[in-house]
Amino acid sequence: KRDWSSDVYSSDLADVVHRYYSAIDAGDYSTAWTQWGPDGRPGQSFAAFRHGFDHTASTRVTIGALPPVEGAAGSSYLTVPVTVEAMLDDGKRQRFVGNYVVRRVNDVDGATAEQRRWHLESAQLRPVG
Repeated sequence: KRDWSSDVYSSDLADVVHRYYSAIDAGDYSTAWTQWGPDGRPGQSFAAFRHGFDHTASTRVTIGALPPVEGAAGSSYLTVPVTVEAMLDDGKRQRFVGNYVVRRVNDVDGATAEQRRWHLESAQLRPVG
């Protein structure tokens, strides 16, 4: 059993964010959607999610320095600082900074495999430049 409270695994957990942007960059919106969990991004339909990338030609994410994994109320989570660069289909460049929170339910009685999977919990990004 891994000690998720250790920062040794932080970079592995940040891979959720890399998978998300790799999927977007490949046009694989179903895979990107499921990085939020089985029901996708909270409060958004898949169609609206997909539509948000209609003019995105490419993306690149850079992960910043990772803090240790934190825990609360039967869950573990990691705040992942990011810089996101996007190229639109008209050649315009966009840049965003902020963070994603990845989360999982700890190995507690009754927790399903899906609940124990690391997934995107929230995002706070703002445009820069």
